[in-house]
Amino acid sequence: MNTLPQQLANGLLLGSMYGLIAIGYTMVYGIVQLINFAHGEIFMTGAFGAFTVYFYILPDGVSMAVAVPLMLVGGGIVAILIAVGAERFAYRPLRGAPRLAPLITAIGLSLALQEVVRNFYPGADRAVAFPGLDATHEIGSITIKDADIFLIVAAIVCMSALAFFVRKSRTGRAMQATAQDPDTAQLMGIDTNRIIVIAFAIGGFFAAVAAVAYGLKYGSIDYRMGFLMGLKAFTAAVLGGIGNIYGAMLGGLVLGVAETLASAYIDDIPGMHLFGGGSWKDVWAFCLLIIVLLVRPQGLLGERVADRA
Repeated sequence: MNTLPQQLANGLLLGSMYGLIAIGYTMVYGIVQLINFAHGEIFMTGAFGAFTVYFYILPDGVSMAVAVPLMLVGGGIVAILIAVGAERFAYRPLRGAPRLAPLITAIGLSLALQEVVRNFYPGADRAVAFPGLDATHEIGSITIKDADIFLIVAAIVCMSALAFFVRKSRTGRAMQATAQDPDTAQLMGIDTNRIIVIAFAIGGFFAAVAAVAYGLKYGSIDYRMGFLMGLKAFTAAVLGGIGNIYGAMLGGLVLGVAETLASAYIDDIPGMHLFGGGSWKDVWAFCLLIIVLLVRPQGLLGERVADRA
């Protein structure tokens, strides 16, 4: 029990990262009913965009207070361009096709992005060192790094800004209308193609924020990082209720806490010592998903957008 506050903090931080990525899944699904399985690789390319800014553009010895915002800009630009490009050239031509076609396209795009980065980015075929924020702070019995502070602040700011944007702006209300009924929204004068592009762009930027937080926290990135993080974020989106942006963050937090606590405490349960530790954390995460889907298949907060198929 002495380590419980620290483990809860670790889980909330991990869950915040999952939630930021999951928002991209849930926004795209909510509007166009598409599971963008390439979103994990958009997260990965955002990390390499931020890495490029720091190591190839900024001068040596630049302060991290200056570097981190510029890394966010660089990573965000790369992630947004790839997300918008994927929508325009890979998904839009298949919008009227059977759902299996864009799903297979998304998987193919995911693999293609991995291989492009691995083969054409210098040194990307192995782990690439990323600048870290390693200074630590003590809050009672909890130890956190500067990278953790950046992550939690970024998650709060991004969620607050998104909630305000969706609820108060004309574009946000147009997004809600498009999600509810795209044909009627188009008849009412809403440019649904523009709305869909904005949804992809917001999801890409949030993925880039999570990617920068990942690099600052763990100190390295690689071309395979998007696969598992994307899968966990998709799990978080389903847990919270796919199509619900608040559910995506809640699902991320629940998944992060459950994964962390299972890793720390399962092996202390009599007869369960073979199923604890970090090697089993992914298993318990997906076990949680199965349980939630069996008990509440619409997710914790419920799917906000009805199936239009």
